Amino acid sequence: MTNLDQQTQENVEFMIDVIKTKLKMASAAAMQASNFDLGKYEDIRDLYEVVASKEKFSISEVEALVSELGKLRIQ
Repeated sequence: MTNLDQQTQENVEFMIDVIKTKLKMASAAAMQASNFDLGKYEDIRDLYEVVASKEKFSISEVEALVSELGKLRIQ
């Protein structure tokens, strides 16, 4: 099991991969883990925990989560 208490690029990659998979993102290729800064680690983890805790998402939930994920990307 991954220890998400450690702020590492590997953990960011793990969380982004889980988010992309669970949200079945069509544009998953655009969401590379390398596009996220470790400085946003806690925000990424919060988003990951929301996504990981649910089995299904409505379209509006997916849109909101993807929007939040987009805000965390390096500009």
